Amino acid sequence: MDMSALPKAAQLVSLGECAPRWRPGLARMGHRALHSEIFASGDEAGGVACALALALDDMRACASPALEEKPVLWVQDEASRKRSGYPYRPGLPAQLRHRVIHVAARGAQDTLFALEEGMRCRDLAFVIGEIAGNPRALGLTASRRLSLAAEKHGVPLFLIRHDAARDLSSARMRWQVRSAASAPPRWNGDAPGVPSWHAQLFRARAHPPSQWILRDDGTSLAAEHPDPGQTRSPDHGDLAGAAGAGSLAAL
Repeated sequence: MDMSALPKAAQLVSLGECAPRWRPGLARMGHRALHSEIFASGDEAGGVACALALALDDMRACASPALEEKPVLWVQDEASRKRSGYPYRPGLPAQLRHRVIHVAARGAQDTLFALEEGMRCRDLAFVIGEIAGNPRALGLTASRRLSLAAEKHGVPLFLIRHDAARDLSSARMRWQVRSAASAPPRWNGDAPGVPSWHAQLFRARAHPPSQWILRDDGTSLAAEHPDPGQTRSPDHGDLAGAAGAGSLAAL
């Protein structure tokens, strides 16, 4: 074997530096990931909301009027429904409320079957999946089947992994997501800000790892680099968890 033909470490670094950094709308340039995983806590809706924002950004980047009229398949396993509830249609983005086909699957095996069958249908705009934990059924082989189905039929899958550890997967983009503080509204300081998330892209086939603050104003997805001093959103989740059965005043 000719060792001189192998790339040197410096060359590998330079190749990594040439990879395009992810940003909203990059699918318009041909960098489209058809199988994405979003890891998030089941204690908040940030993972699902961010998955919807990423799906809508992908759909806008495709700029296809026909795509904007196609239905959306949403599949949940039983553990996810118990953890985060059913999709609340009035709270969904306006362009999706009348297009969602919801499937309440029993376990992970049924959920994976419904997701794969959904991606075989080119009449769907995209597929949203929710699976809790790390079920045995969702191994590397099952993950590869999802990737192959998405890429063969061109139907994107955004799979939310509630309270799951990072395991082996063939997903083309893998995110770790949590809710972030909204930016102050421009005109009315008492109004709620736009939905925001701290999103860490920890694995991607065509992009280097990166961290973002994503904000969705209902018409577009914006991304900015997070403030190094702000590591968590200013909520009270940690206080409630630390209090246990006692009083917050005792903390």
